[in-house]
Amino acid sequence: MLGKGPAKKVTIYINETAQYHMQSLHDAILTYLLNKGVSGATAMRAFAGFGAHQQLHTPKVEVLSMDLPIRIEFVETAEKVDDVLPTLYEMVSDGLIEVQDTTVVRHARKSPRGEPKLPHERRQGPATLLRVFLGEEDKWRGEPLYDAIVKKLRMMEIAGATVYRGILGYGAKGHEHKRSFFHPMRDLPVMVSVIDSADKIAAAAEAIEDMLDDGLIVLSDVEIIRLVRSHAVTEGAG
Repeated sequence: MLGKGPAKKVTIYINETAQYHMQSLHDAILTYLLNKGVSGATAMRAFAGFGAHQQLHTPKVEVLSMDLPIRIEFVETAEKVDDVLPTLYEMVSDGLIEVQDTTVVRHARKSPRGEPKLPHERRQGPATLLRVFLGEEDKWRGEPLYDAIVKKLRMMEIAGATVYRGILGYGAKGHEHKRSFFHPMRDLPVMVSVIDSADKIAAAAEAIEDMLDDGLIVLSDVEIIRLVRSHAVTEGAG
């Protein structure tokens, strides 16, 4: 079992499309490490990169975004690393495996029989859903409009807001907005979604309307159910 003290960090670099026995190689590696009792492992998809083949992979160009690098990393005892490395060498036929000495300074692990979770507080009632549809390139005083809208909502103490970035769409003008090989970034559609009480949403919609030159504001009556985790009261707090 991995604990505080000397350990080994293993980093594996492979391609996203690499296969092993009819499944993705990164899935196969994680499954193998799990079955071997490795304390934990993480697979991360890189944004861009190139390897020994000297071929650049980047999401900026669609044809080059199909085989992005994958980095798998885990930390274990030297004995466990020695146990799993031979099979990893066999699995990674095209890639890079790096092993480094490291030190675990803290290994916190929750007990499966810890204190029971405190109950949720359930809140339910009517509310209003506000959705704002705009373009990614829309501006407000020199900054992206969706950023400005979120900042405005925070100043108005709206409960929360989420910004969604579309991959394809068109608006009232009939112009298609999409990402493609020839147009990697072309004013993609953006939606800002907000839920709060009717009076606060009404004020927010009025403020956003003054900021919006070309877009759409939609209001809907909704019923919300919110679960809030209760907090234990600390004795002696005051």
